Amino acid sequence: MLKCLVFSVWFFFHPVHVTLTSIEYLPDTDSLKVFVKMYFDDFLLDIGINKENSSAINFSSDDLETRGKVEKYLNSKLNIVVDNKLLSGKLNELEIVDNEVKLNLEFSKVRSPGIMSVRNLIMTDLYKDQSNMMIIKVKDFEEGIKLTSDITEKTFKIR
Repeated sequence: MLKCLVFSVWFFFHPVHVTLTSIEYLPDTDSLKVFVKMYFDDFLLDIGINKENSSAINFSSDDLETRGKVEKYLNSKLNIVVDNKLLSGKLNELEIVDNEVKLNLEFSKVRSPGIMSVRNLIMTDLYKDQSNMMIIKVKDFEEGIKLTSDITEKTFKIR
């Protein structure tokens, strides 16, 4: 019983500070499909929600208040600039499973990106060892990168 409790506490306070983000250009809809995955407890800290009060919040993409708060958070922490234009994303889906938050966003009105800059500030103010792993895919261009608390931005020349 004690081993189970210790393991549960260890898993809950995970020692890894990492997010996963994929950005994919969809030429048929002139948009970027963005997927973000992170630990729920880190997400709560970064968005500024007290964990004790988190159960009172409806974490659903159907809840307009939550949707607005999460969109504001993501648009402030994940900056995507395409051909010198800062994009704003709309939350399509929010899912919480086993202490992980999975978010799907859409950034519209993107036509054949030439230069894309991505700044990822998710949890960089919380953890010095933060790693934000990203995959960028635009047509035949695909690149994976690791952004950190020290290196938060990368520019890609697509064409």
